[in-house]
Amino acid sequence: MAFIIADRLTKTFPGETRPAVDQVSFEIKQGEFVVLLGPSGCGKTTLLKMINRLYEPTSGRLLIDGVDVRSMPATALRRRIGYVIQQTGLFPHLRVEQNIAVVPQLLRWDRARIEARIDELLDLVELPRSYRRRYPRQLSGGEQQRVGLARALAADPSLMLMDEPFGALDAITRARLQEELLRIQQRLHKTILFVTHDVDEALRLADRLLIMRAGRIVQFDTPLAVLAEPADDFVRDLLGADDVLRRLSLLTVADALASDGMNGDHTAHGIQETLNPGDNLREALIRVLRSGGRPLPVVENGRQLGRISPDIIASALTRKTHALPD
Repeated sequence: MAFIIADRLTKTFPGETRPAVDQVSFEIKQGEFVVLLGPSGCGKTTLLKMINRLYEPTSGRLLIDGVDVRSMPATALRRRIGYVIQQTGLFPHLRVEQNIAVVPQLLRWDRARIEARIDELLDLVELPRSYRRRYPRQLSGGEQQRVGLARALAADPSLMLMDEPFGALDAITRARLQEELLRIQQRLHKTILFVTHDVDEALRLADRLLIMRAGRIVQFDTPLAVLAEPADDFVRDLLGADDVLRRLSLLTVADALASDGMNGDHTAHGIQETLNPGDNLREALIRVLRSGGRPLPVVENGRQLGRISPDIIASALTRKTHALPD
């Protein structure tokens, strides 16, 4: 059963004739990382804010874990949902430990449990426990965002809403936090809805992309499936689906070996230039071309599994992908 179900969800703001979100329906499974992507004004942030009822829907229904969100008080709903925004939303007059403790205190956790949770979360987001007593102004932008993530996770919500959380950060910090978020998600398996306008960020993070235009969903599928078969020219242009290197970055050497049917299981001795099964095909292609087009062996734990050539990479790239299982 789907964890989140939206049924013809619509939002029209007072004084407007055109809906900001128009008859949107979708289902999201528990533990999925879904990225909402689209141009400015397409309705992605409005949709996100209807999930925790910062905006009330004009019509339609939204179910979370089988419960209509309008059947419970909005404040109770929000305490069950982690929420991270671009500006971090930290209280500037509260120390790091106090910011993280906000929701657990509202839920009347005992002091010992709160203290243990603060330490656990600082460890999770890889901040020193000595930061407990610092104020937000004493932290870098990336550190503030880590505290914001820790605060959103404080009450262990099953659902996380993230509205362009890394948009104000420099490229290096943004890439580092994307990796951290993926590491945390691999460990915690939260259901995450993440809004961004950054296509590369969306492709890097998403299990599935929910692409919006003018308040409606245009396509909802895995990144590779959307790149391989964009619904229309809008999606193709938005993602740069003709960018071969971008598509290659989503495939691994192991994918290419599987699609080609190549395999092997013999010991690799004296091989200088090799590939790993987990390498992405973009890097593999660059290395194969640097070798003059010579096929490169794929080695894991001293065993050669096969070889990667330009033809095999092309075969993996053109193979149609329907990546989301039932």
